[in-house]
Amino acid sequence: QVQLVESGGGLVQPGGSLRLSCAVSGSTFRINAMGWFRQAPGKQRELVAVITRAGSPSYADFVKGRFTISRDNAENTVYLQMNSLKPEDTAVYYCYAERYDSRYWGQGTQVTVSS
Repeated sequence: QVQLVESGGGLVQPGGSLRLSCAVSGSTFRINAMGWFRQAPGKQRELVAVITRAGSPSYADFVKGRFTISRDNAENTVYLQMNSLKPEDTAVYYCYAERYDSRYWGQGTQVTVSS
């Protein structure tokens, strides 16, 4: 079994920054891709960023240049550095990890961007 726990969400003003963390525990051997989705009220969950085991990142167009995904394989942790936050970034952010043919999810962390 694989467990994921996110942290780092909160309330921030427009233009501010937050750093989300997601720690993976349990059966962490052969964790492959890791990433972040988000879901705003009344909207579908959407992919924000993903990073391969080798460290190659990919981003949704709406966060390119503002968000940075990284991972520490030794610590089984994935991070999302979010800069220049906008009100439209307000959502619950979920991390995930893929192991073999399964995808595991965290419980989500709320990010609110508001003045």
